[in-house]
Amino acid sequence: MTKINSKQQVGAFQLLLKCFNRRQATIMSAQVNKDNVDDVGLAEYPKAQRENGVFILPWSGRLTGMLSAMKWFMTSPNNSNVPGNTLSRFYTFDNQELDQTLPVLKPVKKTLESPPADNVQVTWMGHATVLVQMDGLNILTDPVFNDYCGVARMIGVKRYRPVPCTVDDLPDIDAVCISHNHYDHLDYTSVCALNKRFGNKIHWFVPMGLRQWMRDSGCKNVIELEWWEEHSHPKFTEESKAVKFCFTPAQHWCRRGINDTNKVLWGSWSVIGPRNRFFFAGDTGYHQIFKQIGRRYGPFDLAAIPIGAYEPRGLMQFQHVNPEEAVDIHEDVKSNFSLGVHWGTFNLSYEHYLDPPKALSGRLLKLGISDKEFHTIKHGETKVITKDDTKTAQERRNAVVFETST
Repeated sequence: MTKINSKQQVGAFQLLLKCFNRRQATIMSAQVNKDNVDDVGLAEYPKAQRENGVFILPWSGRLTGMLSAMKWFMTSPNNSNVPGNTLSRFYTFDNQELDQTLPVLKPVKKTLESPPADNVQVTWMGHATVLVQMDGLNILTDPVFNDYCGVARMIGVKRYRPVPCTVDDLPDIDAVCISHNHYDHLDYTSVCALNKRFGNKIHWFVPMGLRQWMRDSGCKNVIELEWWEEHSHPKFTEESKAVKFCFTPAQHWCRRGINDTNKVLWGSWSVIGPRNRFFFAGDTGYHQIFKQIGRRYGPFDLAAIPIGAYEPRGLMQFQHVNPEEAVDIHEDVKSNFSLGVHWGTFNLSYEHYLDPPKALSGRLLKLGISDKEFHTIKHGETKVITKDDTKTAQERRNAVVFETST
């Protein structure tokens, strides 16, 4: 029998709490097909199937039960090592050490209120929440401004790095993109705070099946889409200024209550403006479908791609990419600059809490890709994506095309 130490017990309890928060009866797991999309008989731009109100991936995947998930949790080594989080100090973190390893910056209000007109400006708020300012719009992804994620504070997963700013510190928000309904991506308290502050100014772009929940939460302008459907933001009526929100595929799943597994769709977002393009991968495992997104909407000036919450690999592979696969997505969607997200905020998995950016750098180095193309920034840090930032990837890909053709 495998001996379990106190660190593993803490990690197992944390992850089991996450399971309880989602009230999941099953966890999705599968071997990922990395062969050509055509090999699995997919249409060029496949849509998720829907049977008896439940969404189903149009490619292979399988479900494993709770017992299998518990086996992974209890027998896999927990290497997360978030400072201060021990069995005797459950959910109490060593902020002094964390301030050194993962500093949190306060966004400069003036910077947020005056983004550049021609470039993309991005601010990482932690986990999967980013503020993207492009083509005259302020866009939030998967907003979680709470200090925990879950059904309730007492049984939720506590944030080990604080939110860089509050909703009141944000500039006027024009649009919010929701990738799926898991608690670490869709937080009721944050939705209510955004509604209270901005009201009808916000247009909510959500997956099919989520409209009623959003309306019940007080949201007014809710646009519900299936994969490959598009909707232009109403702020700009002229075609030359239009910004399109396109709901694109991802390999994940949904559950929020007891009997609602996959009754809401999940996916990624491609935001297409007259000057800039932004891709938000949401939560996803790897699949060749990202090549289709790149063909249809790429290249992107900015992509926010998850790099964390990937261990134990046997359990997480279907639903969460690791840093190596995140680079694959970067290449597939033809991103000219990618920001690593979905790490360093909630302790949801077993890899060391500082490993995701290190593994990302290692993979880029191995492939001969400059880290200027794909890296992380500090919590609360703001970065402007200029043409110089996107030039490195463009020149590298153009060189490969030239060499192939000669």
